[in-house]
Amino acid sequence: MKDGTKRADIQIGAKVNVVQKQDQRSGKLTEGVVKRLLTNSPNHHHGIKVMLESGIVGRVKEIID
Repeated sequence: MKDGTKRADIQIGAKVNVVQKQDQRSGKLTEGVVKRLLTNSPNHHHGIKVMLESGIVGRVKEIID
């Protein structure tokens, strides 16, 4: 299982676990399917920011195979 720090590893339609802004302290993960990539840089140390198909925005912590 890859972490979500490299943009190239994340594909539209991929199943991922993200942490939402309000859950950063607790580390609570939300599972969903990537709809859009919101981070433009090739990598980000806290995780690439994505929008899930449910409309939730968060940083990718795990890419589920």
